[in-house]
Amino acid sequence: MRVTWTADGDVWRLRLRLDPGEGVVGTVTDGQEVELATDTCHVRLPRPAAPDGAPVHPDLLALAAWTVVAPWTTRAVLFDRPISAELAAALHDGWGVEAGPVGGDPRSGTRLAISYSGGADSAAVAAMLPDAPLLHFRRVSHPRVPNRWTHYRSDVLAGLAAKTGRDVTPVESDLEFLLRRPRPGYPEHHAVMAGAVLLADAMDLGGLALGYEIGSRWLGGGRYVHRYTPDNPMWSPHGRWGRLFAAAGLPLVLPAGGISEAMTMRVALGSELRDQVRWCLRGDGAGPCGRCGKCLYKELIQAAVERRPMRTAITADRPVARKWQQPPPYGGQEMIEYGCAHVPGIEDTPFASAAKYLQATRESTRWLERCYPPAVEEIPGPWRAGIEKIMADEFGFMGPEDVERVESWGRR
Repeated sequence: MRVTWTADGDVWRLRLRLDPGEGVVGTVTDGQEVELATDTCHVRLPRPAAPDGAPVHPDLLALAAWTVVAPWTTRAVLFDRPISAELAAALHDGWGVEAGPVGGDPRSGTRLAISYSGGADSAAVAAMLPDAPLLHFRRVSHPRVPNRWTHYRSDVLAGLAAKTGRDVTPVESDLEFLLRRPRPGYPEHHAVMAGAVLLADAMDLGGLALGYEIGSRWLGGGRYVHRYTPDNPMWSPHGRWGRLFAAAGLPLVLPAGGISEAMTMRVALGSELRDQVRWCLRGDGAGPCGRCGKCLYKELIQAAVERRPMRTAITADRPVARKWQQPPPYGGQEMIEYGCAHVPGIEDTPFASAAKYLQATRESTRWLERCYPPAVEEIPGPWRAGIEKIMADEFGFMGPEDVERVESWGRR
């Protein structure tokens, strides 16, 4: 794989070229097969990528490119600028690829920024870190690839982010249109941070915070696996992506990594960002669509947090509710258990069958209201103490029995 960045004002264009033996079908870290549609994409930045006209650190350009091209790279990657030996080593250790040319110095920074989607999880992290700037990724059209997902309202999400009153830096990109299938989307989950990575020098960033919670970090990551995953390759600090970001001076930080989606929902909806929280990708300015599977799932969680009946017009016979009529395991099963245990009248909702299968109770799901201690222990030093205090004050920490529930997840 050969990759080249060119800058034209505020637009950075990435071109990739496959090596012999590399095909247009690749595999993402989580196991998803993806097919390449085109060989170029761009990222538009709202400010210069480095202060005072200085060049962007080559490790940042390489890292941003790797979040895009990793699925299709099999043996080697040649960047257009020399990278540090540390970054090359992280690529070799994590993916087994030879990366070069090598010859640059490593970089570092001091500030923490938040990769902000506007959903409950990232809004909760923003509420926990009120002084951290927000970086919001917005999908825009690609000049050569038709948009087959026109219902995705990135303009609405960007508008809500702008209304938070926070220091928000919007980044626009068409990189999701590199995928021919399964649909427009991130080549790797980490590509959502491509703009943040390119701006790391300009913003003196020494860490990137994300809203991933206990389900994504420790319980298998939703739809991909259903077991305890201390070595999660995407989000653990010692996983291959964690090591790569750290080598570029941008360690990944998961402030909510020890708490459940129910608790991030509680924090987000109890914060000043409540009116800007939006997890639905289809809704307009008036609100979420209320018809998609994500709306149904998040409504279950919100109703559980607020201890009220669900408010949904979706019935059990709708396609978006079909999976909840089948026996477990379910993606995000810990939250299905929590919802079924706390929503009044669950037997009259699309989750009635799941509730019968799971037989969850308030007592059996109480561990999901506490923080898993190892999640705080892996937060980088500069930010650990502040997050630890929030976890202790707001949630309290799990005891040995609760910890065992987490660490035996998927074996019961």
